[in-house]
Amino acid sequence: MLEDNQEEALQIADVVAGRIEALIVDGVLKPGQALPSERRLTAKLGASRSAVREGLKVLRTRGIIETSHGRGSFVAALTTQPALTPMMHLLGSQPRTLYDIFEVREMLEAESARLAALRGTQADFALITRRYEEMLAANESDVGESARARLDYNFHLSICEASHNPVLVHTLSSLTDLLLSSVFASVNNLYHREEQKRVIDKQHARLYKAVLGKQPEQARKAASTHITTTTACMREIEAEEQRLVRATLRLKGWT
Repeated sequence: MLEDNQEEALQIADVVAGRIEALIVDGVLKPGQALPSERRLTAKLGASRSAVREGLKVLRTRGIIETSHGRGSFVAALTTQPALTPMMHLLGSQPRTLYDIFEVREMLEAESARLAALRGTQADFALITRRYEEMLAANESDVGESARARLDYNFHLSICEASHNPVLVHTLSSLTDLLLSSVFASVNNLYHREEQKRVIDKQHARLYKAVLGKQPEQARKAASTHITTTTACMREIEAEEQRLVRATLRLKGWT
């Protein structure tokens, strides 16, 4: 009888752990975020306090949550920081990989936008709007290029999160440093050029309206066009700089 009770308790603990894991996978609870108190979890999950405690113990064993004395439980950092791996360092350190990163962004972000327009909820759209408005506000302030790039990236990430595809969200999140490098490159090179800046602003607005308007194909096209246009501009700037170098060398008599 005792063994039966123990087995039943373990099953209930697994159910509790599974429900919390689902919240993490769905992005409701994010890495570093504090879990609700045991009392609130008990009410939300409809489980006993002892079952919640056992469920949290299961999650700690799996390395999914961490508990700090006096501070409660938090969602753990679920992946190794990509920037620390040798491959991520190589990809980020070689300028020629920038256009490879743009290619990956186009594939992932175009599909993210399409799915967000199909699946996004009003709560998702509220968050996308907040990120969009933060990005616009930065245009009217003197924030640095690094901060501006982060706001730009956050806008695109909020659209990805609205796709409700946890694998897609995880893939983009795991590439944060690489993707940020491409966003920073475009912000650094294009935002101070008035014509290119106007184009980027219009493309962001078109993407934002298509997603919130629940127009999946228009959203996919808007995201794809934004990345391909940015890539073309970056290539033209690179070619322009090379022409300038060659002209300067000729002026100095170097042949």
